[in-house]
Amino acid sequence: MRLTMFWERMRAQFGETYADSFARDHVMSELGGRTVVQALEDGWEAKDVWRAVCVAMDVPATRR
Repeated sequence: MRLTMFWERMRAQFGETYADSFARDHVMSELGGRTVVQALEDGWEAKDVWRAVCVAMDVPATRR
């Protein structure tokens, strides 16, 4: 998954403003105690980060 697609999905799911806030501020155990931004900066694949977000936030299957 390209990073642009990742951010499109984040904004579609959480809204323009909250997606960015969530990505910067929400520490997720699914990402090893990192935020979305930290995981991406640490080299995690965007598809793996998206899957972790989907699990943690119970994103409907139609949006995964």
